[in-house]
Amino acid sequence: MGVFAALIGFIFGPFLVIVMILVVISIKQINEYQRGVMFTLGKYSGTKMPGWRIVIPIFQSMQKVDIRVKAVDVPDQEALTKDNISVHINAVIYYKVSDASRAIIQVENFYYATSQLAQTTMRNIVGETTLDKLLQNREEVSISIRNIVEKLTDPWGITVENVELKDILLPENMKRTIAKEAEAERERRAVIIKAEGEVQAADNLASAARTLAQSPGALHLRTLQSINDLSSDQSNTTIWMVPVEGLEALKGIASLGKK
Repeated sequence: MGVFAALIGFIFGPFLVIVMILVVISIKQINEYQRGVMFTLGKYSGTKMPGWRIVIPIFQSMQKVDIRVKAVDVPDQEALTKDNISVHINAVIYYKVSDASRAIIQVENFYYATSQLAQTTMRNIVGETTLDKLLQNREEVSISIRNIVEKLTDPWGITVENVELKDILLPENMKRTIAKEAEAERERRAVIIKAEGEVQAADNLASAARTLAQSPGALHLRTLQSINDLSSDQSNTTIWMVPVEGLEALKGIASLGKK
């Protein structure tokens, strides 16, 4: 009996060890932020949720897909705007996998494919936009890029969360031109404001003149007030303009007084 048991142990012992090793190898862990796409004999057999899963070697295989939001830096792209101005532009695209099975089955490398699609779409959108609109309405351009990328990646099981334009780099000569344009605009506004001030001052002076003309003695009172203001400071020098005729009249009065 002891020999028989030893024989059974000798025969089945290695087999049990092999089975245990296969079981340990077959256990795959799927984290909470992952989904497992299972293939059995090369065919899609389901998407596994987080936890421990048994994957039979040789017959089955499983690919894990990260479903967290990914931030992809779209490389610097040179594009030509609608008004034929060359610009360098880069962006960041935020997306996540909404359907792990389609992300694996429908496209070879969804990460690379999404990045390339974003680059192409960004160049196309910039080509349909003028430079002024690109600089002033960056959010609108970002929304246009996001809508197109989201529509094209939806069959891949990808959901685009957002697209943000990071930098828009202009040639140096265009920067100088824009600076000159801004300076000219500032000067134009300054001239207009100064002219409007002169018009208002002229209107006020005309109104004051009419008021003084309608009130007898008002002009004399105003003159006396001005003289009083000037005399309050001893450093001021007052110059009186007397017509030549007035000097001649004073001279005549002086000569009559001598007689």
